[in-house]
Amino acid sequence: MVIVWKVSIVFMKNFWEKLKQQKKPFFCLAPMAEVTDMVFRQMVIKFGKPDVVFTEMVACDGLCSLGKERLLEILKFSEKERPIVAQVFGACPENFYQTALLVKQLGFDGIDINMGCPQKNILKQGAGADLINHPALAKKIIQATKAGAGELPVSVKTRIGFNQDEIEVWLPILLAEQPAVITLHGRTKKALSKISADWGIIKRGVEIAKGSGVLIVGNGDVQDILDGRQKAQDSGVDGVMIGRAVLKRPWLFNNLDVGRPSEGFPSKKERLKMLEEHLKLFEKIYQRKGEKNFALMKKHIKNYLVDFKGAKELRLKLMECEEVKEVEKILQPLL
Repeated sequence: MVIVWKVSIVFMKNFWEKLKQQKKPFFCLAPMAEVTDMVFRQMVIKFGKPDVVFTEMVACDGLCSLGKERLLEILKFSEKERPIVAQVFGACPENFYQTALLVKQLGFDGIDINMGCPQKNILKQGAGADLINHPALAKKIIQATKAGAGELPVSVKTRIGFNQDEIEVWLPILLAEQPAVITLHGRTKKALSKISADWGIIKRGVEIAKGSGVLIVGNGDVQDILDGRQKAQDSGVDGVMIGRAVLKRPWLFNNLDVGRPSEGFPSKKERLKMLEEHLKLFEKIYQRKGEKNFALMKKHIKNYLVDFKGAKELRLKLMECEEVKEVEKILQPLL
């Protein structure tokens, strides 16, 4: 496995445009905090590669600080993940400029600005979805990121509004800055996940963006590839981003071109083997240097152990484990 740290050849000047020409809709693995690390992305790709993958979001302020080395661990990736986009957040245009220079140096294929995260600690920084309330700052951030990124394509992930639907006002502000892609999550910040994503509003976003040259990716409540294709057909988006459904089923992109998993995939034995491989990869990449706590693996363990007899009992047993070797010891007789 090749770990990319230094300058490498960018996948292409703007891979998004070529992707649109090759297929519509294209599918993206969403950035998810403490989920889409390098290990999880490796597992997803092993069973079916999405067209684009995103890193976990990383703080621009942190990447511009003396403690940036720790955050650089989040930006590890391997060549097999290309095209890969680094997602960043913050509220300081200068730090976005410096971060874009760094992301380009690290060899990423694109940089994505988070303008949609609803977490309170992110909002307090004036970042994430809070930028919807500060359009002038949002424009400066896109401009600064593009200046630092050079030929590297810049994209934006956002929501349809802060407390209410603001798509007619908010989206044109972003379109005016000509990012390569805008990903629209079909909820407001206020709605969180309490209501279903509104793909009708995403469709309005597609209509607003028509003729701008900016690609629109839809996001929110996509259950699988077939569901994504249907939502894309109904809304007209160029691409579809899937998040939580992949967390529950890392194999979701299996047989992507067909749009459905292979029949019988995955079986109980296959799930257990996936989990075993995930554990070993986690230990190899993160635990030998003490970079990540084993507790972060427990959300993944739960997701592999479903839909077979005895899954619940095994899941409860493994939740009590405190290290990888304990889990492996329990799994071995079953494998």
